[in-house]
Amino acid sequence: MTMLRSTLVAAILGWAAPQALPAQAGDSVPVVTLAEARRRAAVVDPAAVAARAEISTAAWERRAALANLFTPTLTAATSYTRFSDPFFNFGTGAISSNATSATLEASYALLGAGKLAEVRRSGAAVSSAEASESAARFRTALATDAAYYAVLAESELSRVAADRLRRAAEQLGVARVRVQSGETISTDSLQLLLEVNRARLDVLRRDSALVVSRLRLGGQIGLSGPADAAPLDTAAPLPLPLALDAAVAEQRAAGPELEAARAAERRAGAALAAEREHYLPSVILSATAGAYDAEFFPRALKRNQLALTVAWPIWDGGRREVTVARARAQRDVARAEREERERGTAAQMAEAYNGYGTARAGIELALVGVSVSAETYRVQGARYREGATTILDLLEAQVSLSEAEAALVQARYAARLALAQIEALLGRRLFDERN
Repeated sequence: MTMLRSTLVAAILGWAAPQALPAQAGDSVPVVTLAEARRRAAVVDPAAVAARAEISTAAWERRAALANLFTPTLTAATSYTRFSDPFFNFGTGAISSNATSATLEASYALLGAGKLAEVRRSGAAVSSAEASESAARFRTALATDAAYYAVLAESELSRVAADRLRRAAEQLGVARVRVQSGETISTDSLQLLLEVNRARLDVLRRDSALVVSRLRLGGQIGLSGPADAAPLDTAAPLPLPLALDAAVAEQRAAGPELEAARAAERRAGAALAAEREHYLPSVILSATAGAYDAEFFPRALKRNQLALTVAWPIWDGGRREVTVARARAQRDVARAEREERERGTAAQMAEAYNGYGTARAGIELALVGVSVSAETYRVQGARYREGATTILDLLEAQVSLSEAEAALVQARYAARLALAQIEALLGRRLFDERN
């Protein structure tokens, strides 16, 4: 019976021995650096593209407003008419069936509804578009950094999982020898078999997460397939070069998101002022030069006209009031959004700032944890081979080592991501790029 049980255990262990994992199809995946990923993402990210397009549109609005301020509007027109019955053509002073005309009209608003306010509104629109583009650029960079660090983190976590599987396989081999020699009972091998299966499942989970993160990074930088991240240095993160209070003050003064909110409020205020100018009268100077004839190129009669028109809008069925009310509501919303962003400045910066400090401390603790766990695992492995400890102590040491290595990986990239968040809030890089 004992021989039968040993044979059964050996068969189970042979079946459960880890097979060679299939190589990941990532050898041909393009590798990008962090700086390159940021540049490529800024080109293809829809939010960044829309922000640049908004700058171009606002610039043309500004040009149009300035042109309308100093130049008249010109209109050239020509017409050719043929009637069924001859009539008196005042251009030729004779009876004819044809009538032609050619006119050139010019008009200039000396005082027009929204004329000056449109210049201010278009200027505010340009400033708002530029501030929004800056904020969008840093948001895109932050999203790219997160995708980039996710690839690196998942790659290292995949390596940690593979090391866990390797260690479990080695201990399983030791346990099989001890079971077959009768030095220990079969449950030790079964416990290690369970650890092998858990480690194998963890490898599959991490490899799957790595594939997804590479595809996400590829999509972020404009590729239809995956992209791999070039490794970064593993040096300990440096202390931040400014205190929390200084960081909060700098964010309030020149943070991209706050600048965009303030510019949006100024734009909404200028738009409200432009709508209010529709209550003012308009004074328009116009001139018309025309020629009339029965031929296609009229020459028979020429007339010039000069007119000064003064119009005072009194009532248009409430449409003007509705437009002003809508512009006022948009101004109030923009003001509320700006105030909310200013109130949340300290909380945003404190979260990222303290997150960076916590991650730095976590790296130091994780390094100690890896060293302690590695030594504990080495000692427990040696004691188990000599029969001086139990399988549960060995498994606990093995799992603790894997968890410590994973904690170190997570702390490193948590620090990098927190730094990226601080830089996005400030709108500038705090350290030289180090790849």
